[in-house]
Amino acid sequence: MRAVVQRVKNASVSVQGKDISKIDNGIVVFLGVAEGDTMEDVDYLAEKIVGLRIFEDEEGKMNKSVQDVDAAILIVSQFTLLGDVRKGRRPSFSKAAQPKEAQKLYKALIEACKKKVKAVEEGQFQAEMLVNVLNDGPVTILIDSDKQF
Repeated sequence: MRAVVQRVKNASVSVQGKDISKIDNGIVVFLGVAEGDTMEDVDYLAEKIVGLRIFEDEEGKMNKSVQDVDAAILIVSQFTLLGDVRKGRRPSFSKAAQPKEAQKLYKALIEACKKKVKAVEEGQFQAEMLVNVLNDGPVTILIDSDKQF
């Protein structure tokens, strides 16, 4: 599993012109599920996401997590994070999980985060979404459950 995590002032998702989710202060997680990912990957990512110390403390240092500052999480499925462009210019998505399995693990991550953080919103799986993000910092962190980076 791969995640791009952004600290945000606010973010929202709309599908076909209708707002489906919105958060204020918190983090947006763009999630890519790879072929072969399991619940172990979900657990690893959930722990990393809710525990990331990317919010500032009283001294201005990034020392607090989304849990510490009582912030929200918005999780958006994005299979393009598995795009491989090492060969040619057109991304290959052959490492992305099949939709049925990807959706199951996407939903599992949402539920795992809901157990740790009270405000968790989500995008719409396999939908053409417009994601509006006001990145705070900007702070953007990459997480890979295979620990490739």
